[in-house]
Amino acid sequence: MGKGFYISRKVGLGLLLTAICAFITIIALSIAYDKEKKKNQTNSGDGQTDSSSMPTTPTTPSVPKEPWDRYRLPDSLLPLSYNLTLRPVLEPNADGLYIFTGNSYVVFKCEKATNLVIIHANKLNLTSINGHLAMLTAEEHSAPIVEKSWLVPETHYLVLQLQSPLTVGRTYVLQTIFQGELADDLEGFYRSEYIENGVKKIVATSQMQATYARKAFPCFDEPAMKAVFNVTIIHSHGTVALSNGRETGTVDTDFGRVTTFEPTARMSTYLLAFIVCDFAEIQSTQRNVLIRIWARRKAIDDRQGDYALNVTGPILEFYERYYNAAYPLSKSDQIALPDFNAGAMENWGLVTYRETALLYDPIISSTGNKERVISVIAHELAHMWFGNLVTVRWWNDLWLNEGFASYVEYLGADYAEPTWNIKDHIILYDVHRVFGVDALASSHPLSCAEDAVSTPAQISEMFSTISYSKGAAVLRMLSEFLSEPVFVKGLSSYLNAFAFGNTVYKDLWDHLQQAVDSTPDVKIPHTVHEIMNRWTLQMGFPVVTIDTRTGSITQKHFLLDPESVVDRLSQFNYTWFVPIKWMKSGVDQQQFWLLHKRDTNNQMIASGNDWVLANTNVSGYFRVNYDQGNWDRLLSLLNSNHQTLSVMNRAQIIDDAFNLARAKIIDTTLALKTTKYLSKETGYIPWESALRNLNYYILMFDRTEVYGALKSYLKKQIQPLYEHLKYNQINAIGIGCKMGVEGCKELTRNWFKQWMDNPAHNPIHPNLKSTVYCYAVAFGGHEEWDFAWRMFKNATVASEASRLREAMACTQVPWLLNRYLEYTLNPSKIRKQDATATIQYIARNIVGMPLAWDFVRARWRYIFEQYGRGSFSFAGLINGITRRFSTEFELEELKKFKVENQDIGFGSATLAMEQAIEKTTANIKWVAENKAQVLQWFTDESA
Repeated sequence: MGKGFYISRKVGLGLLLTAICAFITIIALSIAYDKEKKKNQTNSGDGQTDSSSMPTTPTTPSVPKEPWDRYRLPDSLLPLSYNLTLRPVLEPNADGLYIFTGNSYVVFKCEKATNLVIIHANKLNLTSINGHLAMLTAEEHSAPIVEKSWLVPETHYLVLQLQSPLTVGRTYVLQTIFQGELADDLEGFYRSEYIENGVKKIVATSQMQATYARKAFPCFDEPAMKAVFNVTIIHSHGTVALSNGRETGTVDTDFGRVTTFEPTARMSTYLLAFIVCDFAEIQSTQRNVLIRIWARRKAIDDRQGDYALNVTGPILEFYERYYNAAYPLSKSDQIALPDFNAGAMENWGLVTYRETALLYDPIISSTGNKERVISVIAHELAHMWFGNLVTVRWWNDLWLNEGFASYVEYLGADYAEPTWNIKDHIILYDVHRVFGVDALASSHPLSCAEDAVSTPAQISEMFSTISYSKGAAVLRMLSEFLSEPVFVKGLSSYLNAFAFGNTVYKDLWDHLQQAVDSTPDVKIPHTVHEIMNRWTLQMGFPVVTIDTRTGSITQKHFLLDPESVVDRLSQFNYTWFVPIKWMKSGVDQQQFWLLHKRDTNNQMIASGNDWVLANTNVSGYFRVNYDQGNWDRLLSLLNSNHQTLSVMNRAQIIDDAFNLARAKIIDTTLALKTTKYLSKETGYIPWESALRNLNYYILMFDRTEVYGALKSYLKKQIQPLYEHLKYNQINAIGIGCKMGVEGCKELTRNWFKQWMDNPAHNPIHPNLKSTVYCYAVAFGGHEEWDFAWRMFKNATVASEASRLREAMACTQVPWLLNRYLEYTLNPSKIRKQDATATIQYIARNIVGMPLAWDFVRARWRYIFEQYGRGSFSFAGLINGITRRFSTEFELEELKKFKVENQDIGFGSATLAMEQAIEKTTANIKWVAENKAQVLQWFTDESA
């Protein structure tokens, strides 16, 4: 149990008196905001100065010479607690700006002697106190006099230079009074808007991860700088205020309501949250924990929050048992926001979500929407322990937080919905997904040195598929080879040892090793450190090749483009310690380890006429190749009795084969043969795996003569599934319409026409809406598009609005697509949170791809300034637009785009740009080498 930090009675009384004065000051600040803003705009950039002069800017910015020019805080000061008061104003001022005002007292301890106080503050207007931007005091001893103070916009610092050093071991109090804009930028303390009953409503809400708490108040904004937060919010009558802690009181005054909250646990700034709204809520109490779901009043009235409330309790209960640690807070609030950039955010005690990730309408929403809701809830609640209770020291180890939550979300969701087999879906949504990124020469390891991640843009780049999905895959593999009981034992020890503190990834390995050492039945060939370093400190993964004729087993770094050059060196020479679970002719065999490049005489795997399948249930993070004889036996098994293999392994065979073919390890026709049995397959996971891989062929060839033969073949394979419409009906109708299955076009158009004729009654089943909407719009014209737009604007269920927004990108009419692209720059038409995703949807359309590419190139500066500096999803924009690129002309245009925009930059999409160039280069070579062969195969098989 970590120690909290508390303010003494004497200091507390002093702060209380000062806080009363501060309340009055906040009100005055609200009135005087325009004047203050204009005065501060006369200063340089976002910064402010007092009468003292600014320090001289270093002559060589690339080598910071002063502490305030470095992006990492000095280690001389340690925050203990904050007293924070905020007042958001939910009405615009004379200039049309929404503002918030506040004051903060941070109690900190001097760890090393220094005459500087450096604290984060970004885009805040600070009010002068005694001629400086902050005031320094101390308890029972004098504080050094502030000599001068200034802001450093580049590194987001408020700096106080003192006339004498602080004393090591003593505590001090820093007071700031500030105001900022409650903007609609989805960062820090920001504004969300929505219409309810014809009335515009404003929500003041927050998103602090990763570096945005400094936009809400001056703070030590790094994850290791944990402290206790005492929050007070002043808000309008008729609204409710929420924060991490439970409300301890609300007092009505002449200037608004004053809500106070219990002190938080010791926590990082990025987990803070505060919200002012007039939302409604539903609640329950389970195991002495208050559980509340908040949303727009209509959403709550329509019971869209009921499902989230029903599953939250069981998921929390599961994690308490899984972690062997009680939920550490008194309440669990979850709130659905109309405007939210990420999918959700694990703020401790007040989790924020996009509406589509928390709300489920039992009539309108689909089963897929329901699965998303429970998966996201399970992910965020997993963080309450792993990430919040125990937090990584710095963002270079972000993968440990996000990878772990991405893994155990399947366990939590499976506990709450045990009949769904949701644990199997990790193969599609994480393992196979990240294989495609990690097979590039421009990939990167899970973990890196701390000094490799310092700027906000570099931190944002860590929120990648590698961190989330590869992290999930390797932790799942670790749990598999240790066994779940040993994994959970080590995990519980780790969480209890470091509760309320910070760690590095090696600390987890230490506790897992202790669990192994105390469990005699568990044998591993090396320590947990030695095994896992191979998977976390070098990028990529191996392809394991098994020769069932000789028993030879080898491993090699798998690259989608075998001719690409890997510049990143590896201390392990791209060799992994590979745990291999396998079966022979349907019988599970004992796991073995491949510890070197080659195991030349493994007789137990020599099979004779038996088929061998390695990596059962895809428990390991690697691909598998076989000798031709074993491939033939597996193909024969698929065609004769595919249900002998699990759905995960059927999907694995398809996914491995297609990617091995792209890497020139096996012949392309061998990969295509894995799809021949699909006319008998009704399982969602194998079909989804096949369609994802065949979609690469569609992207590469839908502008060539190959596409006709490909359509004929897929039409032949999908016809039985389409006719039976078993539970895989979404894929059946989707690919059926795409490939021209008879009756599909008429079916979707008729359903949609019935809805157009009677908008109050939608005859389309919720599970089929996404597919039907898309093809009805694609087969229609402007009338269908305009109807979809009206329904989108009038939708009161977020999942329904999301389906319609995606479907409108399916139109084949260029002028409609161009109009839609323009809409993405207008927040009154397409919310900022949805802008880049909507552009990607349009680029996915063969007609829309060149339009979206031209649109983004022409408006790059604006798009980058709006979304590119820190948005986690911004890299997806580059990936989405360029996924079809496969010609020399497109490659040259891409390189030209990179050069022409170097001065603007690419922010969190910097690595995505490099990978787009790498993937386009590989696509060009693959098309040139495979086009003729692929055309011939599809022609022959569709005959």
